[in-house]
Amino acid sequence: MMRATYQQYILNFKQASGTSRGVLKTKETWFLIIENEGKKGIGECPLFRGLSADDLPNYEEKLQWTCNNIHLGLDVLLKELIAFPSIQFGLEQAFLDLNSENHNLFPSSFTEGSDAIPINGLIWMGSEAFMKQQIKDKIEAGFTCIKMKIGAIDFKTEIKLLQSIRKEFSADDIELRVDANGAFLPKEALEKLKVLSDLDLHSIEQPIKQGQIQEMARLCEDTPLPIALDEELIGVFGVTNQEKLLQTLQPQYIILKPALVGGISGSKNWIDLANKQQIGWWITSALESNIGLNAIAQFTYTLQSKMPQGLGTGGLFTNNFESPLTVKNGTLQIDNNKNWKINL
Repeated sequence: MMRATYQQYILNFKQASGTSRGVLKTKETWFLIIENEGKKGIGECPLFRGLSADDLPNYEEKLQWTCNNIHLGLDVLLKELIAFPSIQFGLEQAFLDLNSENHNLFPSSFTEGSDAIPINGLIWMGSEAFMKQQIKDKIEAGFTCIKMKIGAIDFKTEIKLLQSIRKEFSADDIELRVDANGAFLPKEALEKLKVLSDLDLHSIEQPIKQGQIQEMARLCEDTPLPIALDEELIGVFGVTNQEKLLQTLQPQYIILKPALVGGISGSKNWIDLANKQQIGWWITSALESNIGLNAIAQFTYTLQSKMPQGLGTGGLFTNNFESPLTVKNGTLQIDNNKNWKINL
C-alpha cells in the first residue's frame, strides 16, 4: 500500500547571499517521501518565503493533506494543488523517483555523464570588492555567461563593475545578464535600461516589481535591452491567464523556476505558450537542494535548449546532499563516479 510522509529541511548558506530583497542566510525547503512495495521516491517542495505564491499559513497542512490523499494518484493531486506550485513540483519528483533507479528521473546523455548543460555563473550582491572577486572567480572557472544581481548597491557602482568586465571581455567572450529582482521604480526604469544597454548585455530580469502590468507592458515595448520576466509569472494560474499575461506584456524572454510555476508540467505549459508567441525562455533553479536541482537539470536537458541555464546553485550550502552533480568549465554535469548521500 502506498504511503507518504513529509519533513522540513533548512539549508544553510556558506556565505550570506545578497539580493535586492535582502540578505539570505538560510533557505527553508520540504521533502515528500512516497513508499510503495519496498521502493521509495523523494521529491523536494522548495518553498521560497516571501516569493512563492504558496507561502501561505496552511502550507504544512496542505503537505499533510497531500500525504493523506497520496492514493488519489499524481494527476488528481496536481489538479487539487494548483495553488501550491512547490508541492506540485515535489509530487512530480517523488512519483518519478519512485519508478527510477538511483534518482535517474529522465534518462539521457546528460544522466549518462556524456553531455553537459551550459549554465550562467551567478554574482551575488555585496561590496564592490566582493562582487569583483566573484566575477574574477567565475571567469577563471570557465564561465562564458555571467548573471549579476543588481539593484541593492549604488547604480553607478554597478555600472562601473559591468564596464570593467566589458573593457576586458567583449560580448563574444562573455555573455552578461543582469537581474534587478524588481528593484527599479517605473519612472526611472527606462533611463536605467538605456544606460545598461550600452554595455552589450544579453538581458535584464524583472526590472520593476511584478504586478505593474501597464508599466511593464510599456517597458517591454520601449526597452533598448531585452527584458526577461521572472517574478511576473508567479501566482498566475491556468493557461488562459498565462496566455493573457504574455499577450499583454510581450516580453523578450521568460524565466521558469519549476518550484514557482507548477513544477515540470507547469513549466511545459509556459514554454508552449512562449513558443507560440515567439518569446524566448530559459530555466532557473530557485535555491533548491541537490535533490530538486537534479530534477530540474535532468528535465532541462530534455528540452535541448542551447542557451545557458540558471542551474549553478548547488554549491551554495554547507549542508547540501552529496550528489553526482558537478559544475565544470561553466557547465553542469553528472559525474557517475560520485554517489548520492541523502540523510533524511
